[in-house]
Amino acid sequence: MGRKKACILRVGGTNCDLETKVALDDLGLETEIIHMNHLLRGHRRLNDYSLLVIPGGFSYGDYVRAGAIWGKKMLSKFKKEIEEFIEEDKAVVGICNGFQVLVESGVLPGIDGSISEYPRATLATNSSAKYECRWIHLKYHQASSCRLLPDLDEDTVLRIPIGHGEGNFIVGEEVLEEIKREGLVVFTYCKPDGSPANGEYPYNPNGSMLDIAGICNSRGNVMGMMPHPERAYFGWQMPDWTSRGLQPYGDGSLVLKAIASYVERL
Repeated sequence: MGRKKACILRVGGTNCDLETKVALDDLGLETEIIHMNHLLRGHRRLNDYSLLVIPGGFSYGDYVRAGAIWGKKMLSKFKKEIEEFIEEDKAVVGICNGFQVLVESGVLPGIDGSISEYPRATLATNSSAKYECRWIHLKYHQASSCRLLPDLDEDTVLRIPIGHGEGNFIVGEEVLEEIKREGLVVFTYCKPDGSPANGEYPYNPNGSMLDIAGICNSRGNVMGMMPHPERAYFGWQMPDWTSRGLQPYGDGSLVLKAIASYVERL
């Protein structure tokens, strides 16, 4: 049986596709970077893949809102294909701009298991009103509904970089209560000791409600996160590698390895 196949989708403005491919290839997946036009023209079929990754960058220049144009284009062009992909329990991951795209397309938060016709959340301008590019600490919530990260330990505090101007996760109170009730919060920003950031800057770098850094859908196979695990995949990418000794892999590898393990079991 051949290797599981991963599709990294890209459009104009995407800039983290190659780093993501290098990491997924290293994890044993057969990975292709595909421009969305190839799907639209029938040169590739989404159903041939087990993992769909929407990577970081500035799709279509982030005009209107970050991820808005790409999100609406996905929704209008192949909503049915994405719905079938999700219903087959295949994995969908959005990183940074990809997270914004999943929110703008209505794929996330996916509370009732379906794609909404309009966004039920937003990733707004950072509360600092500036682009934030820094290393942050991230806490994984094992009690969440996410099925993509079964190998991650609840007590693990990850150090992963961010790079965004619109990462402030905001929802209405009704949707927020649904997110909490369904256990959709996967990652939160935290302090170095793992304690909650409680909105304190710079531990929470963008002002996100409940310190949210990543969420999943109710089904648990779609996840979006603002931090970039592919930028912390190898040990030499970590900011303190000279002091702690060069390790083969960095903290981001824990996230991507867990996702790859889920895909391999499909």
